[in-house]
Parts: sequence; C-alpha cells; structure tokens
Amino acid sequence: SGFDGARLSRSRSSPTCTSARLPGPTGARPKTPIPSGSCPTFLDAEKPDFVVYLGDLVTANNVPIANASSYWGQATSPARQRGIPWASVFGNHDDMPFEWPIEWFSGPGIPEVRCPDGEVQYSCSFKGTQRLVLMKNEVEQNAPLSRSKFGPKELWPSISNYVLQLSSPDDPKSPVLFMYFLDSGGGSYPEVISSAQAKWFERKSREINPESKVPEIIFWHIPSKAYKEVAPWFGIRKPCVGSINKESVAAQEAEFGIMDMLAKRPSVKAIFVVGHNHGLDWCCPYEKLWLCYARHTGYGGYGNWARGARMVEAIGEQDFSLKSWIRMEDGKVHSEVVLSS
Repeated sequence: SGFDGARLSRSRSSPTCTSARLPGPTGARPKTPIPSGSCPTFLDAEKPDFVVYLGDLVTANNVPIANASSYWGQATSPARQRGIPWASVFGNHDDMPFEWPIEWFSGPGIPEVRCPDGEVQYSCSFKGTQRLVLMKNEVEQNAPLSRSKFGPKELWPSISNYVLQLSSPDDPKSPVLFMYFLDSGGGSYPEVISSAQAKWFERKSREINPESKVPEIIFWHIPSKAYKEVAPWFGIRKPCVGSINKESVAAQEAEFGIMDMLAKRPSVKAIFVVGHNHGLDWCCPYEKLWLCYARHTGYGGYGNWARGARMVEAIGEQDFSLKSWIRMEDGKVHSEVVLSS
C-alpha cells in the first residue's frame, strides 16, 4: 500500500534534520576511510527527533564495486549511532553505473582496473548498485531505526515512494503530520516524477487524509520545474528566505502532474528537495505552499560552499505550525522561516 502505519511519537517540538550529499565516495576515488563528515555536528547541536536523507548518499558513478551498500551505511551511520530514526529517498547518483576516468587508461589504451581499498579484483563491478538492493540492505540491516520503504511495486523502477505518519504521544492513532517521500528518478532511469507516482499520491492522500485536515509535507531529490519559476534572480529577497543562490535550478526532465496536484491540495504545506543543487539553500513561496532547498551537508560532490543542514520543526496539534531554518557546521543558525501557522 505504500503506507506502513509507522507512527513517530513526538514531543511538543519535533525537529527534523534534512541532509544533503553526505560523506561518501565522491569526487576523487577514496584511498582512506571515508570521514564521518559534518552531519554529527548538526545532530549533536539540534538533537532532532528524525533525520531525512534526501538522496545522493553515494556517488556510485565513482565506485567500481558490486554492492555500494557499505558506503550507504556509512552515510546513515551518524543517525544510527545516536539512535535517531531516519528515512531516505534516492538521488540521481545513488545507482549510476561506474564512469571510467580517462586517467585510468594507459598509453596503449588498456585500463588498469583499480578496485576500492580492501576489495579483491573479481568483486569490482561497473554496473552500479540497484535501488532495490540499496533499499533492501538499509531496511534489513537497520530496523527499527530505518523507516525507509520500498514503495508500491507498480511504481518500480521508482523505489522510494512511501508515507510516514507523525502522531501525538498522547494518542498514537491520531496523526499530526504526514510526511511523503517520492523518488524523483535519475541514475538508472529518467529524472522525473511519473504520472503513476502522482496518481499514487492522489489515491493515498485521499485514503489516509480524505478531508485534508492533517498537514502534509513532501520530500524528494531533484527539483521540479516550479523551482525555476520561483528562483531568485540574483540575491535572495523577500518573500524568499535563504543565504546562497550561486547556480541555476537543475530541474527534472519533465512534469507529469505532481506539482499541479500538490498546489491544489490545501493540506500540503511545503516541498523539500536537497543536494541536487549544492549552491542553493533558499525557500520561496509557490502558490499556497513553499518550495525549499536544504543545504549541502557532507564532504562529497561538487562545490566548496560552507556545509549546513535544513531543520524542519512541527509544533502543536490544534494550533499547528511548521518552521524551518539552516544550521551551519560552525554552529551558526540563519534563514528561519515560518512555512505554516
């Protein structure tokens, strides 16, 4: 069904840490253990109740390995070590096939196969690790902390499509917030949220929140074309809130109805994408909801902008409010915005 009934008890204040491009085998091929990165800094400072890993946990196109789950596990280890539950969605790099670097080729054109440290040559692979394999290993090896799901089979090869319910500690059956996770593609298939995914969201939201009384927030990796419509031109000015606007929006390849559906649904308060554009961290209003970037969190991927993480806080039950801010690696906090009140 895509809805597992997992209910996360919460206190009055329930911050969620969204993390972008965590430490992993990105850029140059690693010859030393992958650093734990900046994520522990944010988790220790904010002590969130939940962590969302929003894709590109590994850059698989740099890793000639049969199963990259060990790298994926390193990326999620800060939450696991602290006993913080988490959920994840896929980005465009997580299951990409290996890309041969030109410097690997010798004069005669015969490549020298170089497996990651500790790997024997016959275990090298150049096909990438399938989304299903990555998700299966995360879920099986990290229960009950991992709340990630495979999603409905009819949506495959799009995998990370599911919904989690945030409930009151006083009444576990009473939903306070629904968090939807959608696979925006890329890597092994096109960068899109399909019409089938949009219809699945429509059916599921009507089933579990028929009168749109419970607030809903959405997470995926690659921004929709609507992000291009609201993107600041140069500096970030009101009504947008943020601190860096250093590149253009790299949007999904096509639009198949999901944004129109979300914009018309009164319970949807915000969409959070992450990591795909490392030089953006703004939130801008779009019709009745907000479109937000998180901040480049880890040490992998392109760019040398200061690392940070977007925090999202849900407060109250009867008088619900949703606010967000950026927590930087150096401890500074900025760009606070009220997304719903």
